Amino acid sequence: MERWKPRPARTGGKRVAPGQLRGVVALDGPSGTGKSTVARRLAGKLGAGYLDTGAMYRAITVAVLRAGVDPSDDDAVAAIAERTDLHIGDSPAAAQVRIGDDDVTVEIRGPEVTLNVSAVSAVPRVRELMVARQRSIITDVVRRLGGIVVEGRDIGTVVAPDAPLKVYLTASADARAGRRTRQDAASGRNATIAETRKDVERRDRLDSTRTTSPLRPAHDAVELDTTALDINGVLNRLVGLLDERGLRGQACEAGGR
Repeated sequence: MERWKPRPARTGGKRVAPGQLRGVVALDGPSGTGKSTVARRLAGKLGAGYLDTGAMYRAITVAVLRAGVDPSDDDAVAAIAERTDLHIGDSPAAAQVRIGDDDVTVEIRGPEVTLNVSAVSAVPRVRELMVARQRSIITDVVRRLGGIVVEGRDIGTVVAPDAPLKVYLTASADARAGRRTRQDAASGRNATIAETRKDVERRDRLDSTRTTSPLRPAHDAVELDTTALDINGVLNRLVGLLDERGLRGQACEAGGR
């Protein structure tokens, strides 16, 4: 089977690359590893596109819950996903998520969505629809900007298997629970570290055992433990990996890196 890869934009023999990044950076890993914050900051630093694929599944979950559909009913969930008018930003400065004209950027982070998103995202038809949409966004952004940072749970394994840099972020369960609890508190959602750890472990179990696109590192991913690293530490490691692979620079000749 031919592996999907985005096509770089070209003009006058050169790739169109206003930003520094060349191609796709695939950031995978469970929640609480710093993935979202690092992905946004890396994209902003490089003038690249940014895509939070998890936000797409959360938006579908919002639509499912609003429709009163049982998240475990695969056929009903798939039908909701097929007719949901989903819009998502593709840059760090424009990461708004909408269903039709309704801004759901805040709603998708609510506890009810978090509780049900693993079930919704495990539906094969939902993943088929979202992966096709994600690939379309990646192709468009690479054509316009030269590169994009994409975060999720199956980017390196399914969505963009030919990404020139794949990184799988990990961290201890305690560190992840602590980070999630602080994030929730900052957003006005109160939970204890013990409660958050149970939820983190529940999502890990569901996401890593689902039949379609389970959470796991790609065979050629760089695994990076963020337990003892702050955001700047992780960001520096990622920039170092990009430089090692020659994935930063100005517009380059067609056929070059």
